Amino acid sequence: MNSADILLASKKGAALGFFNIDLKKWLFVILALLLPLITINMEQKPVESNWLSRPFLFLNSLMQDGLFEFSSGVKETTSQYINLLNIKKENAQLKAENHELTARLQIHKELELENQRLRQMFEFKQRSKMSLVAAQVIGRDLILDHKTISINKGTQHGLKDGQAVITLLGVVGYIFRAQAMTSSVMLMTDRYAVADGLIQRTRAAGIVEGRGSNSLVMKYVERTEDVQPGDIVVTGGLDNIFPKGFPIARVESVERKAISISLKVDLKPLIDASSLEEVFVVINAAKEEYQSLTSPSNPPSNSLPTHPANLNPLQPAQAGVAK
Repeated sequence: MNSADILLASKKGAALGFFNIDLKKWLFVILALLLPLITINMEQKPVESNWLSRPFLFLNSLMQDGLFEFSSGVKETTSQYINLLNIKKENAQLKAENHELTARLQIHKELELENQRLRQMFEFKQRSKMSLVAAQVIGRDLILDHKTISINKGTQHGLKDGQAVITLLGVVGYIFRAQAMTSSVMLMTDRYAVADGLIQRTRAAGIVEGRGSNSLVMKYVERTEDVQPGDIVVTGGLDNIFPKGFPIARVESVERKAISISLKVDLKPLIDASSLEEVFVVINAAKEEYQSLTSPSNPPSNSLPTHPANLNPLQPAQAGVAK
């Protein structure tokens, strides 16, 4: 191919390239030319909208409204979530405060009851001529065959074996093993416990023995004696252990066997050993009787009606409490 042919081919290519139009380039050129006109038109008429700006304004309004609704929804949802978290936190705090106040109230009630018991014990000791040592119950025997408790006083406090253990309302038992700082007390319901007793109403005498359960029996009561259910059995004071006249139990039933010269009297203890918390150990009875401590001038305090053991067993109106 010679130079003339090359020149002719290049001219033909240039002509064809002129008519090969790029659409994207033309659109860009048109927009570039129209944009200043639109800007000038909007600047000249900021209040009134013309036909050219209306589509843009409409799209702008839709976008602004959508963004506002979206942001409002997000804000409201976030606010509700934060409020929910605050409510849960406040609820947890209120529950904790409620539990704390309930616990404090229970402690306050317990301290009030303990204060009443200790006040009664103090008044009882002040009225009594006996030499008494106050002690707290610190343990109970778990063996079913025995009925014993442990107290927090021992030989270091003047205690020894065989001393009587009482409460304001009657007989508990007696010490059978005294140690340095603690002592073991055999309850009257233990099957090895015995004490001489009297029917308070008729002064009929007998021997009170434990049964190993929450019951007692009074033996060797003469068949001719008048013993009725509901009678109170008190200590006789002849065993040199218990002071005279302290309540032991209430008569539940009386059995008169044809071949026996004595009555079989079933008893229910007046003291519930399972609820004992404080007791007295009698160091010296000083020949004092229970009646002297419960005279009209010095009546026993009955300010704790929450348990039958807190009631005065010597009041006839309350004779049916321990049945």
